[in-house]
Amino acid sequence: MDALDRQIIAALRANGRATYADLGRKVGLSASAVHERVGKLEATGVITGYHAVVDPSAVGLGVTALIGVHPTDTADDDDLAVALGELIEVESCYRVAGDESFIVKVRVATVDDLERSLGRLRRIPGVARTRTTVVLSTRFEGRPNTATTGPDA
Repeated sequence: MDALDRQIIAALRANGRATYADLGRKVGLSASAVHERVGKLEATGVITGYHAVVDPSAVGLGVTALIGVHPTDTADDDDLAVALGELIEVESCYRVAGDESFIVKVRVATVDDLERSLGRLRRIPGVARTRTTVVLSTRFEGRPNTATTGPDA
């Protein structure tokens, strides 16, 4: 991956619907050259997909919580991660250093739904306890990191 690939990635992170011609103008390549590079980035797993960013409140998911998951001494982290991934309300799951093994981001409609979600989460084999932080407001999230770092930057 070189500096041009990094520029293409930054442009796609800012606007995943940009045309190859738009991308080409931004990075100084033809549309066909950008198309070829994007194809290679997809084939090698650098670009893993495209999605729409949706306002959670607009689709009825007005409550966000960050939940720290403390495992039991005998828990298997891989099994625990799979079980966490089966909870539809878990949007993100991070393996972390510290007291907790995982921090998950959960989105639900109401605080009552959060309480039910916590009950389901706590019943997962290998979960010893949880620590929940309810998000009051989101200042920003999911913003693209457009820094061009690396050996060719």
